[in-house]
Amino acid sequence: PDSDNFLGKGTVVVSHLEAHGPSQCAVADEAMIYLDRRLTWGETAAMAIAQVKEYMGSDVASVAMPRYEKRGYRGIDYGQELYFPTWKIPADHGLVKAGEQAYLLLYNKKPVVDKWTFSTNAVAVCGAHKIPAIGFGPGDENKTHAPNEAVSIDDLEVCSAFYAMLPYVLDQGGEE
Repeated sequence: PDSDNFLGKGTVVVSHLEAHGPSQCAVADEAMIYLDRRLTWGETAAMAIAQVKEYMGSDVASVAMPRYEKRGYRGIDYGQELYFPTWKIPADHGLVKAGEQAYLLLYNKKPVVDKWTFSTNAVAVCGAHKIPAIGFGPGDENKTHAPNEAVSIDDLEVCSAFYAMLPYVLDQGGEE
C-alpha cells in the first residue's frame, strides 16, 4: 500500500506469549500470542487483523485488537485500542520547510530530510489526530528503543537549539 515506498513494508513480530494449562507438566489448553504489527502507509487496523486471521486459518479461536485500560494519576480513564496509525507528511509541507530553514539558520548546512525506522508519539498527533508533525531527535537511530540506547549531551544541545529555533522560523512567516 505504500505507493511511494517511502516507509517500506509493514512489519510484525511476536512480542509476548502466554500459555495456560492445569499445571506446568500438562499440555496447555489455551495459548495467546501478542503480535506487534507495525503498519505502513495505506494500511489500517482492519487490514492487519484480516491478514492475521487469513494467515492463522481456522485453528485460531479469535484475533482481536488489545486495549489499554489504565487510569491516570487523577483517576481519569485513558482506555484506548492499542492502534497507532502510520503517519507522514510531504517533504514540501510548510512545517518540513520551516524545520529545514531552522536547521540551516543554526548550523549553516542543509539537514537530511528522511524518515525514522522506529515509532514515535506522532502516531497519535499526526497519525490519529492529523496534526502535522516532524521529528528531530538525539541519539543513534540504530539503538532507539533498545536496551543499549544512550544519548549524548551534545545531541541534546543540538536538538534543544533546533526546537527553540523552529517556533521563531514559523513566527517569521514559515508555514505550519
